Amino acid sequence: MSAELPPRLDADALRRRVDARLSQADVEAFRRDGAIVIRQLLDADELALLRDGIEANLAQPSPRAKIASRPDDPGRFFEDFCNWQSIGPYRDFIHRTPLALLAQRLMGTRQVRLYHDHLLVKEPGTRQRTAWHQDQPYYNIEGQQNVSMWIPVDPVSRDATLEFIAGSHRGPWLMPRSFLSNEARWFPEGSLQELPDIESDRSRHPIVGWAIEPGDFVCFHMLTLHAAGGVEG
Repeated sequence: MSAELPPRLDADALRRRVDARLSQADVEAFRRDGAIVIRQLLDADELALLRDGIEANLAQPSPRAKIASRPDDPGRFFEDFCNWQSIGPYRDFIHRTPLALLAQRLMGTRQVRLYHDHLLVKEPGTRQRTAWHQDQPYYNIEGQQNVSMWIPVDPVSRDATLEFIAGSHRGPWLMPRSFLSNEARWFPEGSLQELPDIESDRSRHPIVGWAIEPGDFVCFHMLTLHAAGGVEG
């Protein structure tokens, strides 16, 4: 299905859609917990546009693309990023959907600036987990007014979804390490606290996560600890 969006943006209509899906309680929960789910804000044409972008990205990956799973993994974990300027459907999705307005409400800012797009695809049968981590220590970003959006285009069960530790966005910054080799490439060894062993006793941590349907997505702070499992075949 190819996307068919209106030729012109109706800013008032976009605001009404955000108003209908984002309450003040949602904003307060985002600022308190560092992660919330937004249900059914994106319509079928917008999702089709995003799928078109993903298909174009997979067909012609950028030089930044990489495989984030081990060679012996029966599946494949593919990622690529910073492609919105060269992939038209990505660019249209960013500019012509309510996401910027939603981000502005959550952050409480006058302006919204895009840091990057990031495509993550775990094929069925992929064993590679996404380890617990914060995003912001990997980025060249300071400050607290930020939000990331995880927007699956396929259904995601609660068992396979992205999980978050509520309140962890309040800090501290934790040592970012490469996911496969566990190297400290972004900060010198010993300069930041190490990540606690969350999986050894999950009950000690306020872990949240949601089953997702197409049209839903998760908004989270760049310092919120998050992780995901593999994907069953």
